[in-house]
Amino acid sequence: MSSPSTAPIPVTVITGFLGAGKTTLLNRILTENHGKRIAVIENEFGEIGVDHQLVIQSDEEIFELNNGCICCRVRGDLIRILAKLRQRRDKFDVVLIETTGLADPGPVAQTFFTDEEVKESFALDGIVTVVDARHVGLHFDDTREVREQIGFADVILLNKTDLVSPAELEKIEARIRKMNPMAKVHRTENAAIDLNKVLNIGGFDLKRALELEPDFLKAAEDEHEHHHHEHDHEHEGEDHHEHEEEHDHHHDEDVTSVGISTPGDLDEKKLSDWLGTLLRTKGQDIFRMKGILSVKGRDMRFVFQGVHMLMDGRPDRPWGKEPRHNALIFIGRNLDRQALNEGFKSCLV
Repeated sequence: MSSPSTAPIPVTVITGFLGAGKTTLLNRILTENHGKRIAVIENEFGEIGVDHQLVIQSDEEIFELNNGCICCRVRGDLIRILAKLRQRRDKFDVVLIETTGLADPGPVAQTFFTDEEVKESFALDGIVTVVDARHVGLHFDDTREVREQIGFADVILLNKTDLVSPAELEKIEARIRKMNPMAKVHRTENAAIDLNKVLNIGGFDLKRALELEPDFLKAAEDEHEHHHHEHDHEHEGEDHHEHEEEHDHHHDEDVTSVGISTPGDLDEKKLSDWLGTLLRTKGQDIFRMKGILSVKGRDMRFVFQGVHMLMDGRPDRPWGKEPRHNALIFIGRNLDRQALNEGFKSCLV
């Protein structure tokens, strides 16, 4: 037995609504000569995914394709398929998991934090959501899963952009950014994208997750600011336009982001009590959170991120000359902005 290499294999979860273009993306990956060795896990629940011509050749659960990819089908347990793949880990460098159109990617993501054996060999790299630019406007309002998939994403492919007017596209993108200011949005036609923008993005690697820090800080600050301004206008002229605006973003209020950006040092015990309680009581509704925190008495920045109830945090690097500050962002369902702000402020020294 050759000893398995020690670095965990990065895993990318691809999610998106029926017809958004996930299958096109997967077929591209499984047929194009991109020179990458990828294991694609096809979720077989109900949807016909990858091209039948590709799948028909084999009854086996895992089979190799001629472009160096491996394809496997999950009919049951993801953990079982991952264990099988682990035995062939010399054959591929990354894993892609497709979730079905109606699935919340949360439980799939959590597998990589909670199952010890999975954790040993695999590491979640990012969640990629494919969005159908042409139909998403309808789904925003009536399909909870679409909003959730946007909330979970590290990368969003706004696909089928050729079928939508530029003005409409701007509107959709603005709405997506309001739900999830952390994700990188790429506009695509026919799901054509450089795979480097989908793979190895470090969305769940604490060191890299906040590497895009100026973006991240800006997202937290914009979100924070944006809300303050909205608040100021509320009591001014009640003209027709205001009403329309209100109505317009009432529907997707259930998936929103709350950014908190503030100087000051945090009391470590209060912080951990607050976060602990928050995750226990509201974790189901928190899809993603990330933050950079300044803890009193510590010269290292503290960085953290979480999915649902699971959180990972650690000291990062010394603050050095950089002014100490806190920036964090929550994305989830029915978040109570005021309670989050007050709870956080109560942890400040």
